[in-house]
Amino acid sequence: MPRYARTRLAALLLAVLVTILMSWGPAMAADAAETDRDASAALALLYQTTPAAEQLAPQAKAILIFPSIVKAGFIVGAQRGEGALRKGGKTVAYYRMTAASYGLQAGVQSFGYAMFFMTDAAVAYLEKSNGWEVGVGPSVVVVDEGMGRSLTTTTAKDDVYAFIFGQKGLMAGLGLQGSKITQIDP
Repeated sequence: MPRYARTRLAALLLAVLVTILMSWGPAMAADAAETDRDASAALALLYQTTPAAEQLAPQAKAILIFPSIVKAGFIVGAQRGEGALRKGGKTVAYYRMTAASYGLQAGVQSFGYAMFFMTDAAVAYLEKSNGWEVGVGPSVVVVDEGMGRSLTTTTAKDDVYAFIFGQKGLMAGLGLQGSKITQIDP
């Protein structure tokens, strides 16, 4: 395939994915009660499969739970999900995560994502920023299975710990990605 044809195909795919993301609209797709139920179920699944997350929870200043993030792509990709911010076990706000990526990738996947905010400063940054871009601001440590086995409340020294869980579907590839988390009205 000639280079100009690949460029046009990538541009077309980007336009389609942006259109899909925008068509989900500014309003929250699910009502607050449904989001809260889904967040509770997702957190229970995370605790069941990752004991380190359950150990961190009592020390966390807040937990941001995205029960289902959908990611799709072919060369150009996008992901989106909505979640709840909890403090002391109670939902205090709702957020949306969106991301775009470009690179060698193909497939569709859904997964849960939970961020444990361990400091007041990290929570304040999330609440005061007009759309927090992951990678800017507080340090975020993504906890994989190996780290999850050795992570304890005494070894947890970072601002935010992120857990990805409940993956369904197939997404393969490499790419550059930027995620943005924005507060939304229920």
